[in-house]
Amino acid sequence: MHQLAIALQGKGYQVTGTDDEIFEPALTHLRDKGLLPSAFGWQPALITPDLDAVILGMHAKADNPELLKAQELGLSIYSFPEYIFYESQQKKRVVVGGSHGKTTTTSMIMHVLKTCHQDFDYLVGAKLAGFEQSVKITNAPTIICEGDEYLASALLRQPKFHFLFPHVAILTGIAWDHINVFPTFEFYLEQFVIFMNKIEEGGVLIYNETDEVLNKLVLANKRNDIRYIPYKVPTHQITNGQTYITLEGAEGPLSVFGDHNLLNMQAAYYACVELGISARNFLGAMANFTGASKRLELLASNNDCNIYRDFAHAPSKVIATIEAVRQQFPARKLIGVLELHTYSSLNKEFMQQYKGALEKTDIAVVFYSKHALQIKGLPELPESYVLEGFDKNGLLVMTDKNALEQWLQAQDYSNTNLVLMSSGNYDGIDLPSFAPTLI
Repeated sequence: MHQLAIALQGKGYQVTGTDDEIFEPALTHLRDKGLLPSAFGWQPALITPDLDAVILGMHAKADNPELLKAQELGLSIYSFPEYIFYESQQKKRVVVGGSHGKTTTTSMIMHVLKTCHQDFDYLVGAKLAGFEQSVKITNAPTIICEGDEYLASALLRQPKFHFLFPHVAILTGIAWDHINVFPTFEFYLEQFVIFMNKIEEGGVLIYNETDEVLNKLVLANKRNDIRYIPYKVPTHQITNGQTYITLEGAEGPLSVFGDHNLLNMQAAYYACVELGISARNFLGAMANFTGASKRLELLASNNDCNIYRDFAHAPSKVIATIEAVRQQFPARKLIGVLELHTYSSLNKEFMQQYKGALEKTDIAVVFYSKHALQIKGLPELPESYVLEGFDKNGLLVMTDKNALEQWLQAQDYSNTNLVLMSSGNYDGIDLPSFAPTLI
C-alpha cells in the first residue's frame, strides 16, 4: 500500500493515507516522500466529499471508522487490485498467477524488459535489484503484475488476481495454500478457474503442463476465444555448478538454478515473446538475473559451502527449493532448516501436507516459535504432529531461536550447503549478518 501511494504521488496525484501502525521500511519511505501522516490512528475527519478515490488495504477491517465514513459519503472505494486495474485499463496487462513462483517469474519478465529498454509499469511482491519500488504506475503501455490469490479487501473477499483481467496470463502451478481463507482444496481450485475465465478475449494463457493438477484444470476448462501455451523444463545442462539454457537454438548461462527456476524462466520467456522480445535478447538479459529477494538468495559462501535463504514455506515450495540445491550440487551434504511461520504451516491439521518435503536433505530441522502461534491465535503445535507430518528420519524440531543459533554454529560446513527456508525471520535472527559467521 505504501509503495502504491509513492507511485501515485510520482504520477502527480495528491495522496494521503493513515494507519494504526507503520513499520520500517515503510516508515522511512513515506517520510522521505512527505507522505507520512501527522499522527498514527484512524481519522474519519480526513475522509471528505472531495476525495476522488479511497483505496482500501487488505488488512483494514470492515468496521474501520474511515471506511465507514467513506461509505456514508458515497465515495468511490477500491481494493488494491481494483485500483491497479483502474489505472491500467488502456495497458496490455500481463498477470502471473499460481501457488508458487509468482514473484520470481514476474521479476524475470521485469528484468528482461528493463534490460531491453521497454517502457512498462509493474506490481511485484518483493524488492528487486535494479528497481527502486515494488509498484510503478505511469502512462507506460504495458503493466506486469504478480497475481496474488489472497483476498483483495474486507469488502471484497475474493482473490486479488480476479480483478486484474489479463491479456497475457501465466499459471505456474497449483498447491493448496491459505487454508484459513480456502478451507478445502476444491474451493481453492475454483479460484483458478475463475481467474482463467477473467482472461481478456483474444488473450493467451501460459501454463505449466508438468503440474498435473493445473494441466487437468486447464484441459477441463478450455475456452475457444484465447490461446494456450503449455510449458515445461527447457533444454539445459549443468557444468561445474553453472546452468546453461537453450531457447530457439540460442544458448546462454543463467545465474539462477533449479527446475523450478527453469520452469519460471520458460514461462517468463513466452510472456516476453508476446511483448516482442527475441530468444537471443531474452537469454542475454537473463544471464545476469540473480533472483528476487529471499528466493535462493546467497547469504554467504566459500570454496566448499553455500548458505542460501529462501522464502519457501508451503510444501511445494520447500520441495522445489531442496530439489534445486540438490541437483546443482549433488556431491555436497545438504542441511535444510525450515521455519513454520504462516497460518497454514502452523496448523496441525495441515501438517500432513509436508510429508516428504525434507526427504532429500541429509540433515533437516523444523523450527517454529510460540510467539508466532500466539500472534495468529493458534493453539500449541505439539512436536509429535510435526514429526508425524514430515515423516523424515532424524528430523530435529526446535522452538527456541537461541538453541537454533547454537545448533547452527556447531555444525561442520565443509563440502556442505545450508538452506534456510522461511517467510519469517526465525523469531528475530538477522540472517544476513548471522550466516557469514557460520563459515
